[in-house]
Amino acid sequence: QVQLVESGGGLVQAGGSLRLSCAASGNRFRVNTMGWYRQAPGKQRELVAIITSGGSTNYADSVKGRFTISRDNAKNTVYLQMNSLKPEDTAVYYCNAEGTRGFGIPYNYWGQGTQVTVSS
Repeated sequence: QVQLVESGGGLVQAGGSLRLSCAASGNRFRVNTMGWYRQAPGKQRELVAIITSGGSTNYADSVKGRFTISRDNAKNTVYLQMNSLKPEDTAVYYCNAEGTRGFGIPYNYWGQGTQVTVSS
């Protein structure tokens, strides 16, 4: 089993910044792609940004130029720096990690989610 623990959500005014963190832990596991998704009330969960173990990134068009995803492979931790936040960024943000555990068994896990609220 791989556990994902998120932190860093909160309430911020429009134009402000927040930094989310997500740490993966467990026994005998390897993390490949890590990412952030979000789900606003009444909407489907959507991709925000992902990053591979080699550092390649992909962003949703709505956050390009404002959000930056990064990771510390030694700590199995992914970060999401969110700048110039807008009210439409309000959502529950979920961390996702996929990789292998044990003898090459693939996994895909989600964090518990952290609320980000941007006031206008």
